[in-house]
Amino acid sequence: MKIPFTDNYQDLSTDRGYQFKFLCERCGNGYLSSFKKSTTGAISGAARVFGSFFDGGGRIASTTEEAHRMTAGTAHDKAFEEAIEEIRPSFIQCPRCTKWVCKEKCWNEEKGLDKECAPDVGVEMAAAQAARTVEEIHAHAQVATEDLPSTVDWKSNRIKASCPKCGTPLPGNVKFCPNCGENLYMGKKCAKCKAELSPGAKFCLECGEKVT
Repeated sequence: MKIPFTDNYQDLSTDRGYQFKFLCERCGNGYLSSFKKSTTGAISGAARVFGSFFDGGGRIASTTEEAHRMTAGTAHDKAFEEAIEEIRPSFIQCPRCTKWVCKEKCWNEEKGLDKECAPDVGVEMAAAQAARTVEEIHAHAQVATEDLPSTVDWKSNRIKASCPKCGTPLPGNVKFCPNCGENLYMGKKCAKCKAELSPGAKFCLECGEKVT
């Protein structure tokens, strides 16, 4: 039998049994095979109790490690083959780069290639648009202090992602919260004398009116 997965698995087997972890060569996600109990593990357990046992040639084996070596080879290979058959439906090999990748996250079914060779167009476009938006925000932030009127404190008047009062996500650079009506513009005016209030002020500096 030709055995695939020769460089993308971890052998987690012990003297008690066999288990393997197969890894996607693109995202690194791991898939565990079912644990298969080892018969040599049972022998080793008995050996721990009685101290020694007879091997196939009538000789006494004095250690559990020696017992494991006598029969583990064939059993291990068989367990590995069974683990491959169990896990194979979750993987597919890309015909272009020959990587074994998980079908769930890294396979482009429409193109018949893994997503590294044939990226998901929709996902890539969304990621590119998001990156471009972030770049534009950073660029705008750098020149904002020069472009905005001197009466506006840009650092204290930056666009908010959510309402500071009720926590509702905001659709953009709005002046009032659509949920609770909170005034989001930092340059609020005194309700009594209409004087400009400084950010975070609790009382008006002109008339002493309490800010509500």
